[in-house]
Amino acid sequence: MQAKPNNNHDEKQVHSLEESISLWLDNEQSIDADQLDSPYGRQLWENYHLIGDVLRSEELAIEPSELFYARLSKAIDEEPIVFAPKALKPPMWRRWLVPTAAVSAALLATLWFVQPEPVTEVSPILANADDLWGDYIDAHRSLTGGGLATYASYTVGN
Repeated sequence: MQAKPNNNHDEKQVHSLEESISLWLDNEQSIDADQLDSPYGRQLWENYHLIGDVLRSEELAIEPSELFYARLSKAIDEEPIVFAPKALKPPMWRRWLVPTAAVSAALLATLWFVQPEPVTEVSPILANADDLWGDYIDAHRSLTGGGLATYASYTVGN
């Protein structure tokens, strides 16, 4: 545990005994032996040292006794049971109305944006062969001649 640095050296910060012992063990504050002159202070000092030792080496950890496990089990059994309130289910009509309304709204929005343009009756216009193909036929007629079955040759002379 790290303490905030004290910029004001004239005022002495007041810490709880637990914070003070933690700061002493981290060499962040000078030790005040008078605070350790109580059974609670000595027990905290030993516990904090044990925690540090166990963090450095698991071999130093103390195995809890069967009595400890029995006390822990008893304490857990005596803890009050906190029941969570039963969840309220929405009425049946709401469970069906909301999804149905959402699907209907999506369908209407889709139809609104993707509606086809109205089709108007248009009489067909027949194209005149002379208008469409006139230039094409004239260009090829010069190569083949005017007959129905004329062979075209691109070489000079037959």
